[in-house]
Amino acid sequence: WNELDVDFYYGAYTKPIKAKNSESDWRVFAMHYHDGRRVLKTDNRSLAARTADLAKIRVTTIGGHYIKTAQMGSGKADLLLWGAGQFGDWGNLSHRAGALAIEAGYQFGGKTVSKFKPWVRAGYFRSTGDGDPSDGTHHTFFQALPTPRIYARFPFYNLMNNEDTFVQLRLKPHAKIGVRSDFHYLRLSNPKDLWFVGGGVFQKQTFGFIGRPANGNRTLGAMVDISVDITLSPTMGLTAYWAGVHGSNLPSSLYPTGPNARLAYLEFTKRF
Repeated sequence: WNELDVDFYYGAYTKPIKAKNSESDWRVFAMHYHDGRRVLKTDNRSLAARTADLAKIRVTTIGGHYIKTAQMGSGKADLLLWGAGQFGDWGNLSHRAGALAIEAGYQFGGKTVSKFKPWVRAGYFRSTGDGDPSDGTHHTFFQALPTPRIYARFPFYNLMNNEDTFVQLRLKPHAKIGVRSDFHYLRLSNPKDLWFVGGGVFQKQTFGFIGRPANGNRTLGAMVDISVDITLSPTMGLTAYWAGVHGSNLPSSLYPTGPNARLAYLEFTKRF
């Protein structure tokens, strides 16, 4: 058997709540991640310290969320609160980290805007980073396995050592067409930690996340994107996506001749 020595356990309890003019739910969850591979860990310690650390990673995450939608005027308002704390072992280090998110939005109603169904949202996310690689405790929030593309459609960042302030506009000009545009202002939570990229373990010989030193710089930059989703049939869809990033002092320190970036793709999906 050519299996990864990685285990992932998850459990949750969700309670939906319905009222006359609102709906909400809250959830508590716990997950445990174990990585027994003898690979080089990605963190802000020296290469010599990381090379010598072959101990396992065991991280437990406990958290929860509260989501609510409610009629407000002619439209509908929504709110999301989410938080998580982590503890365990990061190889030879103890692990203590956390993250929080708050999002709110309003979907306009009424005859004037009914053709486009505009939905405006804004939010803030912050996860902990590590400020001292020699203190015996790893403070970088660990993403474990989730893909970054759920919230980072241009995945040059992820949930680790990240601060993300965003606004979003969604339109629905047709029952089969959806338009979405985001603006994200991105910084590292701790400039003494790394700029992390990646979505988790996928092979034996590499860790699954990579990191670049921030060298005291904190701001990644600003990103604007837009997508159009078209439903071709109940089982087929087409997505066109474009994003542009204006890099700030952190990418400029690493890529002085080209801190900006662009991404575009066309994606066809078929469900069976």
